[in-house]
Amino acid sequence: MIDINESVMQFLLAFVVVGPLLGAVAALLPAPPGLKGKSPEQAVLRHGVTVTGAVLIAAIVLALGFDHDHPSKMQATTDISWIPALDVRIHLGTDGISLPLLVLTALLTFLCALYSYFKMPAGPTPKAFVALLLVLESGTLASFAVLDLLLFFLAFEMVLIPMYFLIARWGGEGRTQAAWRFILYTLLGSVVMLLGLLLIGIKAGTFDMVALATDNGRSLTTSVQVIAVLAIGIGLAVKTPMWPLHSWLPDAHTAAPTVGSVLLAGVLLKMGTYGFVRILLPIAPNGFHTFAPYLAAFAVVGIIYGSLACLALAKQGAKGDLKRLIAYSSVGHMGFVLLGIATMTPTGVNGALFANIAHGLITGLLFFLVGALKDRTGTTDLDTLAEETGAALYGKAPRLGGLLAFGAVASLGLPGLAGFWGEMLALFGAFKPAGDLSRPAFLTFMAIAAFGTLLTAAYMLVVVRRVCMGAVPQEAPQLADVHTYEFAAWTPLVALTVAAGLWPKALLGLTDPAVQQLLSGGTR
Repeated sequence: MIDINESVMQFLLAFVVVGPLLGAVAALLPAPPGLKGKSPEQAVLRHGVTVTGAVLIAAIVLALGFDHDHPSKMQATTDISWIPALDVRIHLGTDGISLPLLVLTALLTFLCALYSYFKMPAGPTPKAFVALLLVLESGTLASFAVLDLLLFFLAFEMVLIPMYFLIARWGGEGRTQAAWRFILYTLLGSVVMLLGLLLIGIKAGTFDMVALATDNGRSLTTSVQVIAVLAIGIGLAVKTPMWPLHSWLPDAHTAAPTVGSVLLAGVLLKMGTYGFVRILLPIAPNGFHTFAPYLAAFAVVGIIYGSLACLALAKQGAKGDLKRLIAYSSVGHMGFVLLGIATMTPTGVNGALFANIAHGLITGLLFFLVGALKDRTGTTDLDTLAEETGAALYGKAPRLGGLLAFGAVASLGLPGLAGFWGEMLALFGAFKPAGDLSRPAFLTFMAIAAFGTLLTAAYMLVVVRRVCMGAVPQEAPQLADVHTYEFAAWTPLVALTVAAGLWPKALLGLTDPAVQQLLSGGTR
């Protein structure tokens, strides 16, 4: 930790949120400011790297200046009246729950900009691509930094349009249908969510999330809380995505360009689970308690469903798409996050927050790797990768094969890597849920989820065996191994996956005090 003046911290958080938006506007200018390139296209891509790099540096400095001795306290706060008639305020702040997500978002967006500088996806002008990428970053960062319900909704919706165009204009086969399904599902969920947010704000007399969390639902009747949790929960569940509201996800991932898939899995899905923790748990605890067993039940169904879908796709002769398989694996992994939240215990919620970060790192890496495979082979079809091209990666591209195997074992939750701790803590939380929840029901959920971890190991090992360990036919085309720019984009994800697995206290030390206070009634 370094000693940074509070006004500087406020500026850093404001820059993290607004900086990408200003960079997006600059990218659309006839000659965007920043470093010059050999062509206008290269200059605007370099501008994207520069802006996202500056935002990442600001996020890291913000994390270094954060008071780690008091992670439950809202820090770097800005509170300005915006719409006095509705008591809507521009209220920003960060604590131990939101800070890791801010840094993760800034990191993944920078890595995507860096990757795109060297491997721009086929599509329209890079100007629009960079501008959309920066708007997407700004909306996501704002979702994790704002402390007003209506501002949260605006930031939550801000990411939909750029992601829609990234899929529809720079995506692959089936991109138009996938983009429409994405936007329709999320917009319909958001309409219902807005009604729930308005209900809370009107009944409580404020949209301030800190004041509402401190009140801990005392100004809301149980019936109001139940209705609000149902409405807001549907919108958040679509974004998470929770089974059975997940069907937009596989198509969106399969059609999206590589960087779109990385950001969709690594960042956008976290906005839904963050809303459960930041809004529903502290603001409407009685209503959340009513739905907690049902949320846990949907979570474990998602774990099993996602794993079985991945097993079916991984099976030889199933015409399985590797991007689609990883997308379905996200349904299972986010099921563990929802299960941890549903326990309403510090152990479970900490596990959910840890699993959020781990999933962003590991699945972001996996989508980068699958994108690299597609660039080299022209396909993500498992049968084609395993047979026609002879993609025995250990022999043909050992570093690429080793990274794919690393991502697979990290995703299945190997002890010592980041994927292990979140799922384990979620299971521990289900073993002993909040005192007034049915323990036999949650023990059943725990047993089902534990079986899901075995299924995850099964399909990931099948993928590694089929893609990495086959014999190399003599007539098979050569594959380039990891390029320098790929190494630069992927190394931070590998390093952080190992670091979080070996030293989980670095993350849990941030989240646990904030979670303890949030569950006990408020955020200061």
